[in-house]
Amino acid sequence: MAPFEALYGRRCRAPLCLNESGESVVVGPELVQQTTDKIKMIREKMKVSQSRQKSYHNKRRKALEFEVDDHVFLRVTPITGVGRALKSRKLTPHFIGPYQISEKVGDVAYRITLPPSLSNLHVVFHVPQLRRYIADPSHIAQLDDVEVRDNLTVETLPMWIEDREVKQLRDKEIALVKVVWG
Repeated sequence: MAPFEALYGRRCRAPLCLNESGESVVVGPELVQQTTDKIKMIREKMKVSQSRQKSYHNKRRKALEFEVDDHVFLRVTPITGVGRALKSRKLTPHFIGPYQISEKVGDVAYRITLPPSLSNLHVVFHVPQLRRYIADPSHIAQLDDVEVRDNLTVETLPMWIEDREVKQLRDKEIALVKVVWG
């Protein structure tokens, strides 16, 4: 028994079902044939449209492949879970890293060596979540030596005064000084 018959207790009389139900005599074989032809035409046009969209997408798609020991950036999105793992979500960059690829898991998945701060993430990522890193010596930032005391304060001394300005409010004047700290 068809679902329509089970629900309504009678056979379906919609034009789409007329050909199968044998009621083409009641409505007329011309109407059934026209409806069937239009359905076939619609299906063909949908297939052509889908094929066109697929070709547009595949033209822009780049086949990415990485080797073991390559370095990659990791996309920060809610899907990868990296956005939830980082403390500040509002000012997070789009990509973090670079991280080293430790193993190729499949055709489009790679295992990445992550730091302990991202230990709550799964270590296998799909290719669209990765971006190739090209090593450049200028990318290495030199860190300043900062001595932090036991009470977590840092001693800084003013080097010179860069600029002075007096800000005029309605009733009073405020002196502003730009200081370069060492």
